[in-house]
Amino acid sequence: MDNSSIIASTNSTDKSLICYTPAMTTTNGLWDGDNPLEYSLPLFILQLTLVVLSTRFFVFILKPFHQPRVIGEIMGGLLLGPSVLGRNEEFASKVFPLKSVMVIETMASIGLIYFLFLVGLEMDIAVVKRTGKKAVSIAIAGMILPFILGIFFSFFLDEHHLHMSRASVVLYIGVALSVTAFPVLARILAELKIINTELGKLALSTALINDMCAWILLALAIALSEKNSVNTWASVWVVLTSGVFATFCFVVVRPGISWMIRRTPEGQPFSEFQICFVLTGVMISAFITDVIGTHSVFGAFIYGLVIPNGPLGATIIEKLEDFVSGLLLPLFFALSGLKTDISLVKGANRWFGALMVVPLACLGKVIGTVLISLLFQIPTREGIILGLLMNTKGLVEMIVLNVGREQKVLGDETFSIMVIVTLVMTALISPIVTLIYKPRKRLIPYKKRTMQNSKLDAELRVLVCVHVPRNVPTIINLLEATHPSKKSPICAYVLHLVELTGRASAMLIVHASRKSDRPALNKTQAQTDHIINSFQNFEEQIGYVSVQPLTAVSPYSTMHEDVCNLAEEKRVSIIIIPFHKQQTVDGEMQETNPAYRMVNHNLVQNSPCSVGILVDRGLNGLNRLTASLASHEITVLYFGGPDDREALSYGWRMSRNPRVHLTVMHFIPGIDAKTVTLAKEVDDEREMGINYNNGSVKEKRLNEEYINEFKIMCENDESVEYIEKVVNNGEETVSAIRSMNNVNDLFIVGRGQGSTSSATLTEGLTDWSECPELGAIGDLLASSDFETSASVLVMHQYIGEGPEGEEIYVSDKPWHSNENHPSVRHMSMATRYAPMPMPMANHLF
Repeated sequence: MDNSSIIASTNSTDKSLICYTPAMTTTNGLWDGDNPLEYSLPLFILQLTLVVLSTRFFVFILKPFHQPRVIGEIMGGLLLGPSVLGRNEEFASKVFPLKSVMVIETMASIGLIYFLFLVGLEMDIAVVKRTGKKAVSIAIAGMILPFILGIFFSFFLDEHHLHMSRASVVLYIGVALSVTAFPVLARILAELKIINTELGKLALSTALINDMCAWILLALAIALSEKNSVNTWASVWVVLTSGVFATFCFVVVRPGISWMIRRTPEGQPFSEFQICFVLTGVMISAFITDVIGTHSVFGAFIYGLVIPNGPLGATIIEKLEDFVSGLLLPLFFALSGLKTDISLVKGANRWFGALMVVPLACLGKVIGTVLISLLFQIPTREGIILGLLMNTKGLVEMIVLNVGREQKVLGDETFSIMVIVTLVMTALISPIVTLIYKPRKRLIPYKKRTMQNSKLDAELRVLVCVHVPRNVPTIINLLEATHPSKKSPICAYVLHLVELTGRASAMLIVHASRKSDRPALNKTQAQTDHIINSFQNFEEQIGYVSVQPLTAVSPYSTMHEDVCNLAEEKRVSIIIIPFHKQQTVDGEMQETNPAYRMVNHNLVQNSPCSVGILVDRGLNGLNRLTASLASHEITVLYFGGPDDREALSYGWRMSRNPRVHLTVMHFIPGIDAKTVTLAKEVDDEREMGINYNNGSVKEKRLNEEYINEFKIMCENDESVEYIEKVVNNGEETVSAIRSMNNVNDLFIVGRGQGSTSSATLTEGLTDWSECPELGAIGDLLASSDFETSASVLVMHQYIGEGPEGEEIYVSDKPWHSNENHPSVRHMSMATRYAPMPMPMANHLF
């Protein structure tokens, strides 16, 4: 035994003695006759791989059901643990032998330590200070009844054999049942599209207070769980030394790090030594709190809390978050599943008691929440939903249970029961809330859903979508060229689109709620600040423009819903959204993010108003915020149809700007083109039974009336030039467009949907189309082959009203669908959005 060590198993059999050889870390190779699973490093790599694969599998299959990631990660551990695959003794002894427990638990603990450091780093202490009485009262009331239930449940579990005080068991069970997981709840609210409703804001603030109470109670539970009955002062010393450590961090460490930040020139990156110094402090803090008797995660959390918000925190988060959240933290949750053995819960009475805890704990939270909600005049229905949301469990609960197990306060059976309770309670929240919560749809019909219907002497409401700061300059120049005036001011709602991902922290999801003058916590917040400042400067420099910055945090697959709901709520006339490609230095159009294309296409399908997709090549050739002395050369290509009328309407409005010169090129079908068009209509009538007569005549009349009105109104306007081009096919159309190239800053074109004549004039162009969602002409102008420096605005007009005045939207074919028929979708208003620069107090209440 000279070269070996003996450790006690932390599994269910505490009497087991495990021998291992410290020198057996890496294998000499399979060809040398070594078994890789007998060496710690290859065994750990295999275990980590299995954990990542199993957890990601469950996360993937549960995603359509809006289940939080923590559910999938715990279930991955259950699959590998003694509850399922671990029941096979050969699998358990080979893949997860007792001798490997120390290595995998150590790595999981390191991951947990650094994750809690990141949580503290991202958390804003000022948020907690600004929380109102309503959230504090609801949080405390929601904890009392589940905590009382925990007292009775602790007697049912009968943990007296562990030789621990009843108070310790009560505290651990009570905290696990009464706490709410703030990060998990934030993701659930965001995915259910209710995070920005009044209910969602109140739920977030309440969960934040609940989370802070849980940390305090957990610290007290650890202090009371000292097993040395001889030294009755141990618990007191734990509390006192923990207070001294926290005070030292705030009084000494925080000013020291602030001094280091001030010594770094603004805009300069932090050195490798500085980052390494801060990260080493995490381990030192965790070591100190573990030594004094608190858990190591407390030290990491408090250390992260004292680091000032700003560029240092943002740099550390960018470097650590993917690795810690994506690899090490799932190891902790999976380990909780590996420790869970469902077979230990024996007998119908035990299962009945365990399953009864779920509805009773939920009911306790709901009752407590509803009673306090009534005092604050919150509707009973919303109080019930708020109480259900407060039952969300996650990281804190699993930490409580694991610490209780380590402290020998909770036995293996109790631990397994509580893990099952946590899983069931959290898994039920999303489906129940989805079924119960239906926000009031206060649809206010409005007619100004298009640029064509918007009056030139009335306010123009525009919803501008921004993915990254690079989108900002051209959009600002476009708004400036749209000619805001005293008679027709522009109200621009600027929506920053942020992807909701698994790695997004809860504080990222509510990043819009912080004060605008506070430092950014991460890259996304820094981008938001840049966007806000740019549009606020634009508002100050240009008269008759009001800017309202907002944010939407959502998965790309449902992001268009947020945009549509906001457009409906704000009653805007047009949505402007960036194209998914951007121009590189050499003039090529390079795809930035394929998901942007999906958002654009879904938005065109479902929008309650007109949509403009902006292909950004730098309006006026100047990538700066305001081109106050610029002269914009703008060309509208008019073929006919609703989309082209919308394009002409936008160009007409811009022509009123004294610094804009507008050219309208009207494409008129020649004799050959008219013959082809007529033949197509006849063929369609025969094959599909469609009568084009009425529709075609009406459409032509609308086109002629609108272009004639434009010619009459602009006849004596020197800033407007009208050109007619007679063309017969797509080749002649392209030749005419090329003649206008390199003299424009902006092309405004329609998507060309709903016009038979335009289809004839663009025939052949769609054969090589890369982006059919732009239409034939839009795709031509947006391609790299066209070689132009002009930006392109592709317009799609909202069309029509249904029977009995019901507003409908006639869309193009669905995304990834081969069907060519129009789809009719009803629009409704749902979520509300909070302005980005508002403080948390206003955001949450």
